[in-house]
Amino acid sequence: MCGRYTLIASQGAIQGAFDIKLDGFDWLRHCPRYNIAPGQGVLVVVNSPDQTPESFEQAQTISRGARVGDLFKWGLIPFWAKDPAIGNRMINARAETLAEKPAFRTSLRKKRCLVIADGFYEWRADAGKKVPMRITLKSSEPFAFAGLWDEWKAPTGVPVRSCTIITTRPNELVEDIHNRMPVILQPDAEQIWLDPEVEDAGLLASLLSPYPADRMVAYQVSPLVNSPRNDKPECIAPMG
Repeated sequence: MCGRYTLIASQGAIQGAFDIKLDGFDWLRHCPRYNIAPGQGVLVVVNSPDQTPESFEQAQTISRGARVGDLFKWGLIPFWAKDPAIGNRMINARAETLAEKPAFRTSLRKKRCLVIADGFYEWRADAGKKVPMRITLKSSEPFAFAGLWDEWKAPTGVPVRSCTIITTRPNELVEDIHNRMPVILQPDAEQIWLDPEVEDAGLLASLLSPYPADRMVAYQVSPLVNSPRNDKPECIAPMG
């Protein structure tokens, strides 16, 4: 699973990497983040509603600048949910069963997103203890988790947009730490993932593979990350 992650890259680095507008995201209020936890607001990228293409061919000509960053709640609340607390159990979605699960199959076809990060935490079992590890790209560049989103309306009529992070089997680096890892999309896969015209389950599934282990690094961090109340630079400092 993926239960904590970081986003400490600068606003310029994020906009440069993903060429996005941040119309609905207050950067100074929500970043940097050293210990992002479920239930909190997270930076999500979707295609701008006014840039939705009418055909697959037209989609190929839309620039990445059509992307819009916004703040969604981490923990997917399906549109049909009667209780928003279901989102507490929907922080992750297994890549292998997306098309089968009622909570995810509609979003897989129509509501896919990028969840922006630059590292994530997993806990390695070591002599009966859980040792927190931070995992990043060797380049330290920001990246995109494959995500799904949905919009649920509260009884008051207020819409709540929420998301989940897709997980897959671990690569050779992560398998020594945990039996699952979040799907990190390759840059050329991001456009396909966001393309509203793509609904082919086989094509989408082909994008959800483990990220190459030789392009990643893992290191031990402080137990401070065990509590979501701790969100400070010390959380990412190497230990030992």
